[in-house]
Amino acid sequence: MRIKVWITSTVIATIGVAAWAHTGATGVVLERMQGMSAMGESIKTLIPMMRGQVPYDADLVRREADAMVGHSGEQMARLFPEGSGGGVSKALPSVWEDSEQFAALAEDLKTAAEGLKLSAGNGLATAQSNDSGSMMGGTTGGMMGGGAASMMGGGMMGSNQVMTGEMFANMPADAAFTMVAQTCSACHQKFRKEDE
Repeated sequence: MRIKVWITSTVIATIGVAAWAHTGATGVVLERMQGMSAMGESIKTLIPMMRGQVPYDADLVRREADAMVGHSGEQMARLFPEGSGGGVSKALPSVWEDSEQFAALAEDLKTAAEGLKLSAGNGLATAQSNDSGSMMGGTTGGMMGGGAASMMGGGMMGSNQVMTGEMFANMPADAAFTMVAQTCSACHQKFRKEDE
């Protein structure tokens, strides 16, 4: 649970400074900043729902997931052509030095966002555990043998196991959301400048 809170806090902090960061941006840099901001807004919209602070709305989850899908994967990677760093850009040189990993994370984000859309009808893990007592291990922390954190660290982002549509379709939406947030955080840690 602490991992989810930390990741969510990191993503919220990133969103908070995005608006002023666009000042002076033009062309592809502005386009990618706008895309990142749109995804940040989707995350920000979903956080209270994923925390159980507002009523769950599967249709809203699907819409926000669609928005993230539209700004990730190949769409995201193409917005980082060689030589588009510097200035107001928050992109670190590692985007181009390790472009394969950057592109892989962009694809992981798309996969996780598509998975979030597929899992939207499942609701939150707490609701599922109240209904059935257990779904693939009970709660987000025990799901599929160790929780969303282990799924990301040992699944989508680095192991041989590839997340499938069926896997996402059977998990709680908050687990899929955690995978989206973890992918964002992993990318920001390696490829995005710290805010001052």
